[in-house]
Amino acid sequence: MVPINTLNLPGSDFNFKSLKDPIAPLLIRTSGLKNTLYVRTTGAGAQASIKAVEQQYKKYTNNTPFTYNFIDKTFESHYQSQQRAGTLFTTFAAIAIFISCLGLFGLATYTAQIKTKEIGIRKVLGASVGSVIQLISKDFLKLVIVATVIATPLAYWAMNKWLQDFAYRTSISWWIFAACGFAMLLIAIVTLSMQTVKAALANPVKSLRTE
Repeated sequence: MVPINTLNLPGSDFNFKSLKDPIAPLLIRTSGLKNTLYVRTTGAGAQASIKAVEQQYKKYTNNTPFTYNFIDKTFESHYQSQQRAGTLFTTFAAIAIFISCLGLFGLATYTAQIKTKEIGIRKVLGASVGSVIQLISKDFLKLVIVATVIATPLAYWAMNKWLQDFAYRTSISWWIFAACGFAMLLIAIVTLSMQTVKAALANPVKSLRTE
């Protein structure tokens, strides 16, 4: 039986399971593990260390196969399901944002076509490019703001529910939702500007020629 302090462990309390589990008592034994070495090394010289350990291992074993694993990989295995869920969530979120941008761009294009003559008349009467862009964009930006207000409490509830599965967890800061809302507005503005700026800069003579 090896005392814990002889293994140079980082402190008396540490989590050796998933963070969903609280810190539990740990007893490290070597009497039941034959032909086992515990080696501390750095990631930079891992391959050289493995070869050196394998050479020393074979000197004292009777043709027992040499196998090894890294403690960080063992810890990583506890979070594979969370990593897969995170990858799926990121992928589907990116697809949803892309589809939303396509829909927003299509609506902006349709609105600009419907209001072509109105835009032409406003420009003839002295309307600025900024006022024309505001005319087309304001209704869509209002919908984005309403969607953000509705989605924020739902997202907070879902994230808080997910964090409750962990014994040790962080708190959710308000600035995360503020940054997400700002990012949504920025994406909407960039998407709308592709069509609104074009409509605002169009020659009003062409739009009014048929009148």
